Amino acid sequence: MKKLSSNSTFFYKKIFPAMWFGFIVFFVWVGFFVDGKDKIPDIMIVLFPVIMALVGYLVMKNLIFDLMDEVYDEGSSLLFKNKGKSVRINLADIKNVSYTILINPPRVTLSLRCKTEFGDEITFSLPGSIIPFKKNKDIVELIDRIDRARG
Repeated sequence: MKKLSSNSTFFYKKIFPAMWFGFIVFFVWVGFFVDGKDKIPDIMIVLFPVIMALVGYLVMKNLIFDLMDEVYDEGSSLLFKNKGKSVRINLADIKNVSYTILINPPRVTLSLRCKTEFGDEITFSLPGSIIPFKKNKDIVELIDRIDRARG
């Protein structure tokens, strides 16, 4: 059983959002309380952090929060783990593989023939590479095996 997903998924899903929103709270706190209690804060001290929080949440919702915690290759099937739940999917039940390396974190999205507990699309993050734009050999091999399993 080989792990396909990145070891950095925990950082992306838990630590990075806490740091992002923590920085925004700190920024607002500094704007309100550092210069003095009688001073009325500038509108930008409130507006800019709200915009940062909204944009950050939307980006994280679409690129980070949907990632699976762990993905394992079991030969003829894949095992997905997320939030304490597990789902096993046969390679023949995967209808499409979308592999994106030009974003951080690199993502693989699998479209499934049937709906599972995690939905009919499952996304996970790949381990990063030092070489930019390099394809992951495990995913290229997985795509070939999925094609053979369907054929």
